Parts: sequence; structure tokens; C-alpha cells
Amino acid sequence: ITVKGCLAVELNAAHIHSCVAPYDLVNKMRASILVLGPLLTRFGQAEIALPGGCRIGARPIDQHIEGLVAMGAIIDMDAHVLYARAPNGLQGTDFRFGIKTVTGTENLIMAACLARGTTRLRNVAMEPEIVDLANFLNTLGARVKGAGTDTIEIEGVPELKAGAYDVLPDRLETGTFLVAAAMTGGEVITRNTKPETLETVLYALSEAGATIHRGPDWISLAMTTRPKALRLITGPYPGFPTDMQAQMMALNAVAAGEGQITETIFENRFHHVHELQRMGAKLQIQGNSVLSLGGPLTGAVVKATDLRASAGLVLAALAAQGTTTIEDIGHIDRGYECIEEKFAQLGAKIHRISE
Repeated sequence: ITVKGCLAVELNAAHIHSCVAPYDLVNKMRASILVLGPLLTRFGQAEIALPGGCRIGARPIDQHIEGLVAMGAIIDMDAHVLYARAPNGLQGTDFRFGIKTVTGTENLIMAACLARGTTRLRNVAMEPEIVDLANFLNTLGARVKGAGTDTIEIEGVPELKAGAYDVLPDRLETGTFLVAAAMTGGEVITRNTKPETLETVLYALSEAGATIHRGPDWISLAMTTRPKALRLITGPYPGFPTDMQAQMMALNAVAAGEGQITETIFENRFHHVHELQRMGAKLQIQGNSVLSLGGPLTGAVVKATDLRASAGLVLAALAAQGTTTIEDIGHIDRGYECIEEKFAQLGAKIHRISE
């Protein structure tokens, strides 16, 4: 449905008849693990196929499991499926995450909403999406406090009610279009966005030489010179987002000077480096860092290996001489709606050959 010109989704969860999330659905997106907490707290059971998604490194769900067990869940696993039950319901608890995890934080927040008593989650992720989830749940009658800080407190309620909510603009899509303009010497205005969620990205692009202006819900970027190479280290929010690493790698590939990007979140997130090298990028992997010496890129046939790698390759193709063909583009549709149409509206010569 469309509301005021925007895409909207209307959900009615009153008649859910299954607590099983099968492999053929879960394998398409790793975020499917997020049905675990809601199913378990509402129905007392859940059967979830182990998640798929982008192959960018180990992303264990042990923190999800430990938190739910602390709330009284009984969880068993085999090689392919996670079986969870809470015959007596979930109970509020005090749980500290061993590492910051976005989906782990989200799963336990949702599970705690209908648990008996109060749950305190410590060392939680602080991404804007966490705050957005908490605001949404509170719209439905949940009692979540502290989102955006290191500790979140949830007071359980008997049930949630219906509501309406405007989802947070996608900061990563905004960032991708800003980097595209910086790489190609262009100019772009992104609207219906939240600049305060992109502070580290905007700072990096300013360091690269871009002129940036911002308002309450828009960001403009203009680049009149070749971008300068960047030295970046990814980290949990408010650090530089790992989901902007591939896009910045593409920028460094064409930038002036020597750059370095260090990945601290995922150990296997440099597949796009080899594809960029096929386009002539002077990139060298050293452990969890990639050194770069910027230069011209040439169109080639490359393969998208994950969602953000796909975006990085599209940006590289926009800046390259000649034609680039990107294979396995199914990844990109999980994070960008009609990306080729939006870039075409900005003047890019881009079209989709097939799914």
C-alpha cells in the first residue's frame, strides 16, 4: 500500500498458525533469525532454520541463545535447526552481552517485551536501528528505555497493540549515493534522510575533499576534484560502519594517494577486493587491512559476492572507463530498492540485464 507517496506495509499478526521458519525462507536473509525472540515470547516456542545471508564471515548466534536461556528458554540445536521453547513463558533477567551485536540486541529486546518482570541488557549495540526498533515497540505499547545507550531496560507487558510507525531512513543507502557522487566528481542531494546517523561517513567524505551541506532531513554533496585517499577503521556504532566499507574501498581505488581500510567487525569481508582488482584497482590485502594506491579503473566482468560488495562494485563501475557487467546481483536487491533506476535518474548509463 502507499501512504502519502511512500511505500507502506500493513501487517496483521492475529492469525499466525505456525512457529516454524523453514530453511528456504531463512536462507535468503540472515536477519530471519529475528523471528526467534518474538515467536518464543508470544507463543512459547519457535523452530528456526539456521540463518543464511551474505558470506562475510562468522556471525554466531550464541549471544542470542545465551540471553534467551537466561530468560528461561530451553534451546536445542542440531546441524541445521534451532528448537526453542519456554513452556512457562520468559522471565525478566539481567544479561550482559559478551560482544556488541545488533541482531542479538534486537532479538532480546523483542523477547523481553512480553516477558514477566524487568529485563536489563548491558553492553548492547547502539546503532540508530536499535533506537528505531525501541521507538516502534513503544508505539505498540512496549516499555523500552535506554535505547542508544550501553544499557537498555525493558519492562514486560501482557500484550502489544496495533499501531502505525514511520521507519528510520536507510543511512546506508544514503551513504552509498553520497560516495557515488564523490567518486564520479558529481553532485547529489539526498532527501528524507537523517544526517545525524551518518556522522562518521560525512566526516570521511569531507576528508576526501567533498563539500557537504545538511539540513534536518537532507544532505547535499558536491565533488569538484579527485577524491583524496582515506584511512578508515570500521567499528560498532558510533564508529565507521562496516556496511560502508566496500563503498569506501571503491572510493579509495580511484582516489589520489595511498589509503588504508581496516575491518574489525567481520573477518571475511574483502571478497570485493579481488573483483575490484579485475577492474585494475591497486589494492593489497594485509591481514584485516587493505592498502590502496588510487588510479583509473577499467570496465570488466565482475561478480557480486554479498550485499555491500555489490554496492561497491556498482560505484566502481560508475567511475570506470568502459562497460562493467556485474553478475549475481540478487544480493543487492536485499538492501537497495531499484538501485539501477535511481542511478539512471542521476544520469548513469546503467540497466539491469536479468535477475
